[in-house]
Amino acid sequence: MAVFKALMRFLSYLFHGLFAFFLLGMSGLALAGGQVLHLDMLPWSGPTLNYAIFFGGLFGLLCLVLALKGTLRPLFFLWSLAVAVLLIKSYIFSGYRFAAGEFEGALDLIAGALLALPGAWFQMFRRRPR
Repeated sequence: MAVFKALMRFLSYLFHGLFAFFLLGMSGLALAGGQVLHLDMLPWSGPTLNYAIFFGGLFGLLCLVLALKGTLRPLFFLWSLAVAVLLIKSYIFSGYRFAAGEFEGALDLIAGALLALPGAWFQMFRRRPR
């Protein structure tokens, strides 16, 4: 069981690390180039969306680093839960219309967030090595 929990924690850290870097990269490029992102599935729009994505990525990285250090581990779980809920709400329970071929990518992203959720739960109760 310990190996399974360690694998789930690793997958959770990997998913959320890649996700946070993707958010930072996408929004950082948009902010640096003076562009406005258009992600119709999210509740924000215009320049607010750029900053929400950028600071969301920063917050995700901060949560990840703190969880890896062993401090504020519940914060990483809350981040993981918020990402899963926001992805499901935004893609599935909104009026968002998928473009051709986009639905499979959205399902992959949601599946990754849901798969990372148990790992984020397991990391909260991991004992700190002495």
